[in-house]
Amino acid sequence: MNPPMQSRTEPTKRGSLRLFLGAAPGVGKTYAMLEEAHHIRSRGTDVVVGFVETHGRPRTAEQIKDLDVVPPRQIPYKGVLLRELDTDAVLARRPQVVLVDELAHTNAPGSRHEKRYQDVFDLLEAGIHVYSTLNIQHVESLNDVVEQMTGVRVRETVPDWVVDEADQIELIDMAPEALIRRMIHGNIYGPAQAKQALENFFTVGNLTALRDLALRATAKEVEDKLAAYMRDAGPEVRTPTDEKVMVAIDHRPAGRSLIREGWRMAAALDAELVVVYVEPSEGRRQAQTIEEERQLRLNLQLAEELGARVVRPRGKVSDELINFARANQVSQLVIGHPSHNRWEELIFGSVTSDILRQMPGMDVHVIPHRDSPQPKNAHSDLYS
Repeated sequence: MNPPMQSRTEPTKRGSLRLFLGAAPGVGKTYAMLEEAHHIRSRGTDVVVGFVETHGRPRTAEQIKDLDVVPPRQIPYKGVLLRELDTDAVLARRPQVVLVDELAHTNAPGSRHEKRYQDVFDLLEAGIHVYSTLNIQHVESLNDVVEQMTGVRVRETVPDWVVDEADQIELIDMAPEALIRRMIHGNIYGPAQAKQALENFFTVGNLTALRDLALRATAKEVEDKLAAYMRDAGPEVRTPTDEKVMVAIDHRPAGRSLIREGWRMAAALDAELVVVYVEPSEGRRQAQTIEEERQLRLNLQLAEELGARVVRPRGKVSDELINFARANQVSQLVIGHPSHNRWEELIFGSVTSDILRQMPGMDVHVIPHRDSPQPKNAHSDLYS
């Protein structure tokens, strides 16, 4: 007698993520996403609007037209109702494709997740394909670069691994001069916001620099797909790399700049990124104040978010860094500029000098600390 047939539940196939990437607000990311939604709907795809932010732009609002819209969740906060993506309602509706604008958005307190990209990954895991939008300045590893170029510290970011998870990235491009004309004509923000943006963020120099970053990011995506294809094609076409980038940090906030610098270097070299924090040995100065402990946690958290391997040996800083570099064939070291003065260096020695003397074959990148005052403009949602 044959055993009874057992019912088997097939695992849900993960949905795909398509990103519409732009250099700045107003280039047409949301508009392009809505246009594509109409295109696939005409071919029979079940597509819904999960959350689209029109910013009061009539042409964008008009593009929603007859698309099926999942009403946003309304969350009371400090006397006002905030609109957020209703992830549970989208999961219950189970469309083939859902549109979720502004991937880097921070959700209102009381939401399902702190960040919108976390909601997006819930939808992807449920097998729903997601179209979303992102400006290049919201990519975590570019945070310092964007601040240096524009003077604006972007507060809302997404980890680089989120962008790496995208199955398709489509660049929505516009010349800086054309984008400024759109701003002047009131096609992006209202008069007050437009005036503020034109005086600060929307300059030809800033927009040109951001456009270059967006073009580079898109080119990198193409290179990564090619590299993945070559890996899948077999070992005979692979070009392995021996590069390994190590970043040495301590508890200071400048460590986050070093980690981002190391991440960019590792990405360019297709190398492994390792972040090393040397714990003080017994008898030496132990960690520090509560604030220093907090800053160290933030540094290590960023390293993990960027996909780095975090190592925490204990001992003398220069000895442990050298020992690790030798044992792991580190080819590139990123380290902060010494913070002590010349007399302290003569008395106590210099970690950087020790490394340069004992590891002559390793490339050492000494980065100036940027624990500087606040930039002239702190980011708000104005530049989303």
